[in-house]
Amino acid sequence: MRTLPCAARFAVLAVAFVLPGAELPRPAPAMTFPMPGGGVIDLKPYRGKVVGLEFLLTTCQHCQNAAHLMQKLQVEYGPKGFQALGVAVNEGAHTLVPGFVKNFGLAFPVGFGTDAQAREFLQHPVMEILRFPRLVFIDRRGIIRSDHVGFRETDEKEIRAKILELLQQPVPTPKRAVAR
Repeated sequence: MRTLPCAARFAVLAVAFVLPGAELPRPAPAMTFPMPGGGVIDLKPYRGKVVGLEFLLTTCQHCQNAAHLMQKLQVEYGPKGFQALGVAVNEGAHTLVPGFVKNFGLAFPVGFGTDAQAREFLQHPVMEILRFPRLVFIDRRGIIRSDHVGFRETDEKEIRAKILELLQQPVPTPKRAVAR
């Protein structure tokens, strides 16, 4: 660091403090994403299920491959309490999502949002590049347990293991109102 000018040293230190990454586990923030043709993706109705939420770019091949895997996982684990969801955040996503869903045969909800919404949900620093796809796994109680950056075919085993781990957790019982 001695060879760096003072301003550069300050910038390096500032970035080190700004980019710690979000801590896990943490509650999934309340956020909704519109869907083409109406409706919204809202996590609240999925409490009691294990949710796999993919933030994606419709034009990204890795995102497309991840969405294909999410579809397979939805078919396989859906009856056991898993729910796949997608949110496209690239420019023009609101017009691209219907074709994306059709072209890749997706039967799970896919909405759209903005880069800023994805960053807010993920607690991703503004000064850091946001890489896609971003797979977030949320337990039955609404707690983010895993945040998986990127996708390679070899990631499937790790993703399946995380889903199975979360599916083994007990389904929370709804809180009853206390009669007074």
